[in-house]
Amino acid sequence: MKTFLLFTGTGPLVVLSSHASVEDPVFLNKLDAKGISKFIAHELPLDAVKERYGAHYDIASHDLHETDDLRVIDFDGQRIMRLFKFSEYGPEFMHEPENGE
Repeated sequence: MKTFLLFTGTGPLVVLSSHASVEDPVFLNKLDAKGISKFIAHELPLDAVKERYGAHYDIASHDLHETDDLRVIDFDGQRIMRLFKFSEYGPEFMHEPENGE
């Protein structure tokens, strides 16, 4: 499992995925299907996410499969920014569609 912090046009999201990388084309297609085509991403330490979200993480991660490989853990930007220090962010990954939209 991997957890990613995505900065999108509508605000930050913390997502959980069974994909090994935010650059995985299948993962990118899943995001695009949800209307997220342009974003900046950072991997977050899985242990920190588990600790800070507790039971909510357990519920979100329950029975995560390859066919259901993306779960939103948090979409409250204020809470996300309060829970994670910048020093915990993994390397930055920027993604935008080739047409720039």
